[in-house]
Amino acid sequence: MAVNSQTTTLDTMKEATGGRIERARLFLSEVRNELKRVTWPSQKEVYATTVVVILTSAFFGIYLFVLDFGLLRLVRWIFSLFGASGPTA
Repeated sequence: MAVNSQTTTLDTMKEATGGRIERARLFLSEVRNELKRVTWPSQKEVYATTVVVILTSAFFGIYLFVLDFGLLRLVRWIFSLFGASGPTA
């Protein structure tokens, strides 16, 4: 007669599951307590920073467009000096 030496029984499985649930409950409780200590920005601060991000993005978008256009014109001019047709894109 072979003896089953496995220690995993229904009771230990229930304890492991209960431990997971208890750890999850503790984790969620700690998350809630931490969120209570967060300093949330006011609506005015969110609006102001959003405007700054949009304006900065627009500025750099226009700046990079002008820089790219200028460099393309420069490369075409250099190619035209040597008789090549240059990039056509």
